[in-house]
Amino acid sequence: MSIKIARLAVLLACSAIALAGCGKKSDQPAASKGQVVARVGDEVVTIQDLENEFRWANVTPDKQKEPEIVKRVLGELVVRKYLLRQAMAAKLDREPGVLLDLLRSREQILENAYVQRQAAAKAPGKADVDRYMANNPAKFAGRKLLSVEQIAFPLGPATQTFIEVNKNAKSLDEIDEKLTAAGIPHGRQMGTLNSGDLPPEFYGLIEAKKADDVFFVRAGQNGLFFKVKGEEARPLEGEAAANLARQLMRADAVKAELGIAAYSANLEAKYEGDYAKIMQPGDAKKN
Repeated sequence: MSIKIARLAVLLACSAIALAGCGKKSDQPAASKGQVVARVGDEVVTIQDLENEFRWANVTPDKQKEPEIVKRVLGELVVRKYLLRQAMAAKLDREPGVLLDLLRSREQILENAYVQRQAAAKAPGKADVDRYMANNPAKFAGRKLLSVEQIAFPLGPATQTFIEVNKNAKSLDEIDEKLTAAGIPHGRQMGTLNSGDLPPEFYGLIEAKKADDVFFVRAGQNGLFFKVKGEEARPLEGEAAANLARQLMRADAVKAELGIAAYSANLEAKYEGDYAKIMQPGDAKKN
């Protein structure tokens, strides 16, 4: 066994013992009877556990007393506690592959918690929110619902070439015929697009459209060729607009924090062996 492998084995063994210890009942503060909502063998499910599940499931406080929701969420939590007991009894937490996954999950949770805290520390004030809404009228006061005729088809390697070849198509009939000839499954129907969901640059192109212009947009796992048939003003104002603005600004702040972290991490990172060459910046590779 090499020195590196031996060190990894020691690290995994020590981490396994630490993680296993965390699950021991003696290490947990005793839950009062008022806190316990269920028992699964030696495991207890507390009200704090249940509230945390509601948080993960995005169940709002006004829904957390509804019997059907409680039954579903608590039932899933009990099953997880049961399977945890079985996994621990089988000592799965001692297996190197499982342990590495546990450590990775821990890193991801802490990474997200840190980024979210950093973003929250820069929460925008009212003036910032008002400025954001004024700079993004298509999402707020100038929001519109676009009535469109669209052709939808699943995205994949084969359809990427089709999109490139037909990005300047003049009509939906032309697109329809070519998709049929290529054997690509698709559907044609009427639909709606919200101006607030579109990138500003792309919405600007739509606003400057000509009567016969055909556009393409990605929507989840599908591609859409569409033609605008009409539009309806649907402004978003007041507290609803402010709440959405804060959500979008929070998402932008998280993205910015991740960018800062990536830059800082790359400054500190020192790659070894072949990875030093692989991880060089693009410009350095060319030299």
